[in-house]
Amino acid sequence: MCRWAAWSGAPKYLEEVICDPAHSLIDQSRNALSCKTSVNADGFGVAWYGDRDTPCVYKDVRPAWSDPNLLQISKHIRSRHFLAHVRASTGTATTRDNCHPFTFQRWTFMHNGQVGGYDKVKRRLDNMIPDDLYRDRIGGTDSESLFLVALAYGLNLHPRAAMARAVFEAEALSKYAGTTPHMRFAAGWSDGETLYAARYASDNLAPTLYYRVYDDGVMVVSEPLDEARGCWMEVPQGQMIEVRDGKVNQVAFLSDEQLADA
Repeated sequence: MCRWAAWSGAPKYLEEVICDPAHSLIDQSRNALSCKTSVNADGFGVAWYGDRDTPCVYKDVRPAWSDPNLLQISKHIRSRHFLAHVRASTGTATTRDNCHPFTFQRWTFMHNGQVGGYDKVKRRLDNMIPDDLYRDRIGGTDSESLFLVALAYGLNLHPRAAMARAVFEAEALSKYAGTTPHMRFAAGWSDGETLYAARYASDNLAPTLYYRVYDDGVMVVSEPLDEARGCWMEVPQGQMIEVRDGKVNQVAFLSDEQLADA
């Protein structure tokens, strides 16, 4: 599994999340505590928003702890809104194109989890991506497929319902293929103004997801960056949060019945 962190609030240097905390994202890349594997060394990526509507992205296939350029830019780039990810592959190749976050126009998406039996359902899942979006598919991961399917289902207008529909339909494909776990999903996505994050699984083992409210913004993470455990709030399984203007709104991540009514 992977580890990730996202910030929304007053401008903050990337190093304040990636490097500085006791359990920073770089530390989590080789010493994760709340996931199946403690090492997340199959590449990394960070996307940040500046003066333009679209994000800037830096990725590489090296482990986050060994990239001097990441350490350098993190000391000099400051953003009010950024998403960072360290990758542990669940089967797809370790290439730059498979590193998170993924972007399309103003949107950024990153994921910790998997679509069960992805090798068996990849073609069917890709068939759900329309041609005008498939042209922008750069890698071969299930995460990028989920992102593009959600865009096809109207992520611009319905950030919650579109992502939920993509997740549930991918889960249905996995159930058809008969590979478990069918879905593990803890993801963050953003349009540069609102940060969304959801936690879901087809069993009771959803990947971890936490957030913390500061005076100047909100941090959303796979696992806490420090030992101030009472300050980090766990997002319950099946729930989603929306972060905007320093406020957190928690809602249900849509069920099959709700999707049918949407």
